[in-house]
Amino acid sequence: MPEFSPLITPAIFAFACAVTLLGGFVKGAVGFAMPLIMISGMGIFIPPELVIAGIVIPIVIANVLQVARSGIGNAQASLKEHWRYIIVVCVMILVSAQFVRSIPGDVMFIVLGVPVVALCVIQLIGWRPRIKPQWRRPFEWTAGGLAGTLGGLAGTWGPPTVLYLLALNTPRERQMSVQGVIYGLGSVMLLLGHLQSGILNAQTWGFSAALVVPALLGMWLGFRLGDRFDQERFRKATLWVLIIAGANLIRRGVMG
Repeated sequence: MPEFSPLITPAIFAFACAVTLLGGFVKGAVGFAMPLIMISGMGIFIPPELVIAGIVIPIVIANVLQVARSGIGNAQASLKEHWRYIIVVCVMILVSAQFVRSIPGDVMFIVLGVPVVALCVIQLIGWRPRIKPQWRRPFEWTAGGLAGTLGGLAGTWGPPTVLYLLALNTPRERQMSVQGVIYGLGSVMLLLGHLQSGILNAQTWGFSAALVVPALLGMWLGFRLGDRFDQERFRKATLWVLIIAGANLIRRGVMG
């Protein structure tokens, strides 16, 4: 096994690969939750900074593939319609990523766990914001700022983006292409942000790069098998598992 960090033993590395494989499978099957699964899963045994470093490169590769699958034409249309939201998300990811290393370890577990639990609960209860047309522009700036801040600190801006698109009544068939663009550009900003913050460095980039393989394998399996089961039930089961894992991260942060 390649050497990454003294904290990554062969057993821990195998566990990280299994979690990443699962995250990739869910993303391929239902199009979301890969960062949430990696964060909440790997956070059980791996320190928060190393978890964040580990998710960066797999997220970039996975989201670039999602953009490619949706087509360049759809990507251009998404950019044109949602450019304000995309700009704010990207800027805030870059900015907030610089503060990760200044957050104490116990607090970081809470920072990672709270968004996981809150965003999954929101999706489970089916809450859907409603935005009147005259409020669209301020909503774009505000929602983008929140999503980007969560993205830089915890590596996840997907669930806020889903809520943003639902609030704008974006047709379901267009949501995947819009999400692909937002996730793709955001993940590149996450990479740049953590190269600057020092989270992704000579000691951690190899660990992140090694997780690309299980991520891609999981996505391939998800693409192949995703239509063979009830996606709504699978989505809800995934959210419940994430809530439990996120609650465990919060417990670690509170209890030390």
